[in-house]
Amino acid sequence: QRGRAETTTVIMTADPSATDKETKEDPPVENGDDEDDDDDDDEECGEENNNNNEGAVKKKKRKKKKKKKKKATNGAGAAALQIKEPSKKPPHLGLLDTAFTDAHVKYGQTDPPTVPVADLFRGKEFPKGEIQPHALESQTYRETSEEVRARDRLQEDLYGKIRWGAEVHRQVRNYAQSLCQPGVKLADLCAKLENKNRELVQEAGLERGIAFPTGCSLNHVAAHYTPNTGDDTVLKYDDVMKVDFGVHVEGRIIDSAWTVSFNPKYDPLLQAVREATDTGIKESGIDVRLCDIGAAIQETMESYEVELDGTVYPVKAIRNLNGHSIGPYQIHAGKSVPIVKGGCEESIKMEEGEVYAIETFGSTGRGYVIEDMECSHYMKVFDAPHVPLRMQSSKRLLSHINKTFGTLAFCRRWLERDDGGSATVNGTNGKQEKYMGALKNLCDVGIIQPYPPLCDVNGCYTAQYEHTIIMRPTCKEVVSRGDDF
Repeated sequence: QRGRAETTTVIMTADPSATDKETKEDPPVENGDDEDDDDDDDEECGEENNNNNEGAVKKKKRKKKKKKKKKATNGAGAAALQIKEPSKKPPHLGLLDTAFTDAHVKYGQTDPPTVPVADLFRGKEFPKGEIQPHALESQTYRETSEEVRARDRLQEDLYGKIRWGAEVHRQVRNYAQSLCQPGVKLADLCAKLENKNRELVQEAGLERGIAFPTGCSLNHVAAHYTPNTGDDTVLKYDDVMKVDFGVHVEGRIIDSAWTVSFNPKYDPLLQAVREATDTGIKESGIDVRLCDIGAAIQETMESYEVELDGTVYPVKAIRNLNGHSIGPYQIHAGKSVPIVKGGCEESIKMEEGEVYAIETFGSTGRGYVIEDMECSHYMKVFDAPHVPLRMQSSKRLLSHINKTFGTLAFCRRWLERDDGGSATVNGTNGKQEKYMGALKNLCDVGIIQPYPPLCDVNGCYTAQYEHTIIMRPTCKEVVSRGDDF
């Protein structure tokens, strides 16, 4: 009997190909295999004292079931991550030749994207942005200084959060670029873009989500326009649309924008503004004066002109629009980056550790904007004082804003969603009813700041490009840079 038991044991483990197959297909389950081996030893001891053949047969059957289960799991995992080459070009102008609306498939993402970015890069680092040296020669020592590099390494956790948001922004905007075609309703475009934003960042209230409403300003409207409920505006072939949206991860905001056009006659306008933004980024750096950046931006932008319907228009920098520093949960953190010469005090400089949105606006009009049209953007004042409120409706609305948006910007469309702007915070019971009186009251007492659309002269065309950059100790990183712009 002992001889038979030993022979049976050899038969059970004499299939090296099966063992190798299991090891190759599913390495993470190696610990489980070790436990099975321990059980094998115990069972073999029992078999020598009892009925060896019956135990061996049962053991053999159990192992077969486990192998089938592993194969099914591995097959599903392999199908979920398929690396491909991008191939779909955007249906509009205003982007680089390297732009693809399915650029994300090179990471194994689906098209359209459905896998949350955190899951896509689980166990890996998020892609870094474009690395550029600081502009001033006096700062070149930072690239080799061990002390400075050590300070840079201490911030890797922060950079990871910012890069996470930047990758979400890239994938969402690639998806949005595929939707930007003549005939699309702007309300539908914004809803699809924002829902995809929530999906890919895994919206979690104030922890992660949308940083501000999607701007889709048309023609002479330069910024701060998003459709309110009932607005049926449709994108047309001869329109010039600025798409501006943001993502945040734990309050670290990515702010980036580009311009959409279909008629090639607007190409010089778009090229002027895109190159002006790149100039602003190139001239940025630690200890650089903000006024010098503005002068360089204006020089680049106003070297262009555009011919529209037989009339030549110089491209003008919109002098009362600026880039800005960004803080945690604060889209405008105090410093403004002008886009014209003499746009700010000469003493204000960029500093180590700051985050900036470098954005430029060009116009065929007067180069100056005013507030006009119906307001859609609102934001709680960052350091708003405590103000006693008499209206119960104002108290309820402010409570909703505090828990759902905090000091991040919001729009009326979000208040009217079933989730009130965040499914994580409010579930399906967040919709605000008859809130306009309360919202006006909160604006009147200074708790909420309205941001109406900013418009140049009617009939002109405006363009915008924007990127978010970090003043790292060793370099500057253009975190929102992509293959598109």
